[in-house]
Amino acid sequence: MAIIITDECINCGACEPECPNNAIYEAAVDWKYSEGTSLTGSIVNVDGIEFDADAVQDPVSDEVYYIVPDKCTECKGFHEEPQCAAVCPVDCCVPDDNHVESEERLLSKKAFMHLE
Repeated sequence: MAIIITDECINCGACEPECPNNAIYEAAVDWKYSEGTSLTGSIVNVDGIEFDADAVQDPVSDEVYYIVPDKCTECKGFHEEPQCAAVCPVDCCVPDDNHVESEERLLSKKAFMHLE
């Protein structure tokens, strides 16, 4: 499952540089699939959906730092635990019950994003 940042976030930014997939963004900041990944141009993701990896996407949150669920792999294949949760001083990086994924799927997303 992906990780979500709750509204208890104090916007300290400790989590953002820890994400190996560049899935964490500051509140109100646009994002791209290509940022922090090997993706570029027209891509078909692991769900068979085509998208432009370089297209600007709307922010997930305008209030606090946020995690893009499609880019979050819970650090599987990189670390033993999600690094955002490990460094968060207020413990607001928690599992997202709306985006439950198996370890196999998380590893598939990692491989897809980093062209492995």
